[in-house]
Amino acid sequence: MAWAFQPPAALMQLEQTFFAMFVEEWRLQRGKVPLGRIAIVDDDPSSQYLYPEFQLFERLFARFGAESMITDARLLEWRDGKLWHAEQSIDMVYNRVTDFYLQEPEHAALRQAYEAGAIVLTPHPRAHALYADKRNLAILSDAERLAALGVPAATRDILLAGVPRTEQVTAQRADALWAQRRKLFFKPASGFGSKAAYRGDKLTRRVWAEILAGDYVAQTLAPPSQRLTQVAGAAADLKLDVRVYVYDGVIQLVAARLYAGQTTNFRTPGGGFAPVFVAPWQVEGGHQKKHDSQLP
Repeated sequence: MAWAFQPPAALMQLEQTFFAMFVEEWRLQRGKVPLGRIAIVDDDPSSQYLYPEFQLFERLFARFGAESMITDARLLEWRDGKLWHAEQSIDMVYNRVTDFYLQEPEHAALRQAYEAGAIVLTPHPRAHALYADKRNLAILSDAERLAALGVPAATRDILLAGVPRTEQVTAQRADALWAQRRKLFFKPASGFGSKAAYRGDKLTRRVWAEILAGDYVAQTLAPPSQRLTQVAGAAADLKLDVRVYVYDGVIQLVAARLYAGQTTNFRTPGGGFAPVFVAPWQVEGGHQKKHDSQLP
């Protein structure tokens, strides 16, 4: 199995790939103007679970010659047509706040700078609306709506095969959804990190009332696959999902999450991120044939 564990050249260039993504976001809005000062922004970043990741990106930017800092969104100021941190103006923001539409008062400066076009914000509210709002899944899993939008048949087939049937939770559909709940998974439309997401068969009436009062979608339950692994010397079956990191239609990285329980988490012993090794195949004469050179 040695062939399966040789990292491809693309993996060795991953930092370059990530940095090029930020450069492209800058170029799309600023053209040939040199890349300016970058702020990695979150709420109280040093207290965040993923703060070490922020530090990794700060070091990544430094390695490629870009000036950057990690800062709390509440320390930003909007004045004189610029976004400021203390006496330093900010040109680009790597946005890690989970107020995706910048509606909370502490994000007012960030929102004003974004709306004025004074910063390159990435990711930004429009990106969330297009790619992360779970209400979009109700369209992507509806054959009639896809056809009405003019989506080609081949693309519709792929979407309908890959996206579990999804619908918005409404008061009008409450009784029907409650009756079907054991086959459904309920997720907040603008949620993240599996927060406030529930399997229907685990619902209580109290939580159901909260779902009805919130902005949720109901998705047909798609049971995860499992992976047999070793945890503290004993065999254990852990659930898994596979995540594909993509920018501008190009896959940057493939990774898996191992977990136990209703949703992915970092608390499961033996769980967390795991590598994915891909053996490429090609089709010749109607038969699948493995390439001579394998890539993880």
